[in-house]
Amino acid sequence: MEKAHVYLVGAGPGDPELLTLKAARLIATADVVVHDGLVDDAIMAMINPAARLISVAKSRSKHTVPQDGINAILVREAQAGHMVVRLKGGDPFIFGRGGEEAEACREAGIEVDVVPGISAAMGGAAASMMPLTHRDASSAVTFVAGQCKGLTDQNWAGLAGKGRTLVIYMGIATAADITEKLISDGLSPDTPVAVLERVTRPNSRAVRTILTDLGDMIAREKVASPAIIVVGDVVLKSDAEDRLIHIAQQAEALA
Repeated sequence: MEKAHVYLVGAGPGDPELLTLKAARLIATADVVVHDGLVDDAIMAMINPAARLISVAKSRSKHTVPQDGINAILVREAQAGHMVVRLKGGDPFIFGRGGEEAEACREAGIEVDVVPGISAAMGGAAASMMPLTHRDASSAVTFVAGQCKGLTDQNWAGLAGKGRTLVIYMGIATAADITEKLISDGLSPDTPVAVLERVTRPNSRAVRTILTDLGDMIAREKVASPAIIVVGDVVLKSDAEDRLIHIAQQAEALA
């Protein structure tokens, strides 16, 4: 395997059987693996036992290594003659900041390749039998980040509604703001929404409600990251459990 090379490798949403053959080969032969905190333990177990592991795990409120630091690590390790795998949850180029890392490597004269991974949206939708596009429900799908800077200033008008699907990454902590934003942009409060949690993993779940109940449902169900939010009529075609009806039925039973 060629040295002095960086591979940005998508680890997918969790299930190790969803890795590409190329991803599995590279992590089994890497000299250095720079990995996220979202990579499943079963995938971590597939890494070359002789490889040096460098964790750059991030959370909403804490980044163990800033992005500039991650870029510097990749460049430094490759310049030392190592074959470096940057192992990222999901796909490197879907809210994975893989573009920034690729640019940093190229600017330093380091060869870099990208190995795509199944994104959380694709994996979660498949696992919950949710067609993100459907001839009768949606002819367009959009991915947005719900935790990025300037959320209130972003224009999401037209991204969700009849015939469209909106997938929101990193939106659990800001679900109330997202609901307010979408409704203020003209989306109906009773638009179907689903939350797909820990997709493709043994403890995954998919629950659904309506837009106006989104934040309350997340609190009731104690939803935790990693999870994505899907907005649109395709939600009704999925196997997601209807939590709004469940709460209504509980209320009727107590009456």
